[in-house]
Amino acid sequence: MARVGLNPGDRMIVKIGTSSLVGPTGDPDEQRLALLCDEVAHLRDEGIHPIVVSSGAIAAGLQPLGLDTRPADIPGLQAAAAVGQARLHRIYSRLFAERRITVAQLLLTRYDFMNRQHYINARNTIDRLLTLGVLPVVNENDTVAVDEIRFGDNDRLAALVANLTSATLLVLLTDSSGVYSADPRKVPDAELLDEVERITPELERGAGGRGSELSSGGMASKLAAAWVSTFSGVPAVVASSTEPGILGRVASGDSVGTYFHARRKRASARRLWIAFAQPPRGTVVVDKGARRALVEQKRSLLPAGVIEVLGNFEVGATVDVMTPDSALVARGTVRYASSELEDAKGRPASEFAGREVIHRDQLVVLED
Repeated sequence: MARVGLNPGDRMIVKIGTSSLVGPTGDPDEQRLALLCDEVAHLRDEGIHPIVVSSGAIAAGLQPLGLDTRPADIPGLQAAAAVGQARLHRIYSRLFAERRITVAQLLLTRYDFMNRQHYINARNTIDRLLTLGVLPVVNENDTVAVDEIRFGDNDRLAALVANLTSATLLVLLTDSSGVYSADPRKVPDAELLDEVERITPELERGAGGRGSELSSGGMASKLAAAWVSTFSGVPAVVASSTEPGILGRVASGDSVGTYFHARRKRASARRLWIAFAQPPRGTVVVDKGARRALVEQKRSLLPAGVIEVLGNFEVGATVDVMTPDSALVARGTVRYASSELEDAKGRPASEFAGREVIHRDQLVVLED
């Protein structure tokens, strides 16, 4: 299969990682940023609508606060993000203004993807900004996170923004040439992968762990983001931010970086929201019959097929549906609290007024 090339009017999500934004001390590298701004401006000249998802706020806040290393506590991370986010936005605004581009800052939280109205509002805002010729620059609002400092990383945020905005392509820029068959830091002869049809457990195991000390992601998070994006019907590219003309080459469909092919059948926007907009709060383990009913017969999940309940969750939470050997089958909105489902598991739905554990309209099959 050929790579997707972009046409005028298409939207490209450009995620710029911390390692591509800052130098070893955490200070923003304005020379590198200026080159990336040139490339984004070139995309716009070609009629493509880029949306930037930028990391680096916490790292950029370290030097002004007199810190040498990333804080380990939540208030420290939030303080660094508050300072660094303002610093980064000033730089973006100045660099893009020099290229006659107006930028808008969008700070999103996990709640904005969990709450349907917030989700729609964010989508409408980005649509209007693009109509007005404004470049959206998105980051997670690290300063107000309450349970964790971020989604996990901005790679996942970028994949969700690709879904949110109906983008044509997701580009994850990093300090690596792409995705390798194994961690090149440990396996020197690891092969750079040109294209990936399907993200396998073997590929995930070979991705290694976190990246640089100042960043929170790494190749494993990029594979996870690529999985979300490609399931949503949006192909993804992982490529080096220092490759000359990288964004233009990717937009032209050139063979650069690692290209992840999109799933052929795209789910509806509502099902994608169910699957990826909010994190799962627990796991429901099902037997073979229930798995077959969900995957092959497109039926609802009933209490009789549940054999184990993991985690604490309330009615309306998103949960994963898995087999006993930990294979992910589906994700959906549960109609039982975990304590109630613990009592109901293995029993007929008739004992519970016919209530399904997850109705088929609120369930997304994720099994390949």
